[in-house]
Amino acid sequence: MEERSLILIVDDDPDIRKVLYMLLRDNYAVAEAADGTEAVRYIGQHPETDLVVLDVMMPVMDGFEACDRIRALSNVPILFLTAKSAEADRISAYGSGGDDFLSKPFSQGEFLAKVSSLLRRYKQYRGKPDSALTLEGLEVDLNGRSVKSNGREITLTDTEFAILEHLLKNRGKTVTAADMYEAVWKERFLPGSGNTVMVHVLNLRRKIEENPSNPRIIRTVWGKGYQID
Repeated sequence: MEERSLILIVDDDPDIRKVLYMLLRDNYAVAEAADGTEAVRYIGQHPETDLVVLDVMMPVMDGFEACDRIRALSNVPILFLTAKSAEADRISAYGSGGDDFLSKPFSQGEFLAKVSSLLRRYKQYRGKPDSALTLEGLEVDLNGRSVKSNGREITLTDTEFAILEHLLKNRGKTVTAADMYEAVWKERFLPGSGNTVMVHVLNLRRKIEENPSNPRIIRTVWGKGYQID
């Protein structure tokens, strides 16, 4: 029997935790944390966690800070839940290392679809066959999901690695934002999805480019998309 994926729910509202637990318990193993500090501690003790569902507005430590600290420990996918829907909050979520974003209130179907998509992508990219590529001093091990820049280990989120791999698989071709979003997020491209791709590419460049403002690895093809030559 296949082992069930482990999901950590992080929210200071016990009623919301209960609702999310009820939605997930039939198909997944579920753990709970009442604040960001507790979540960071849990991930440190349970690195096998497959997904974190993380509220933004919490006392003690908010979701953005918790995400940043979790990223120092793990590349586990992180789905932000928040009552805020402004683009600035969405960018903050992605900028702190989150993989996806869902505004409250949300439907049961939408939530479960996001969870399924993130878990599927995480497991897919963890299980790639042996393959290693080198370009511009960047070493990418697709099997070990590791990246080094001039011999220095680089920590990427699951989404950042998926973007890098998709561009490498299409090396020499221009990948549009729509193609990138649908390949990596496994969802239909919608208005605003281009900004999601842009923010993640920017975060990726900051990690792998010597000069992110003048990138040599991930090139922008103006009006078309992104390309690795």
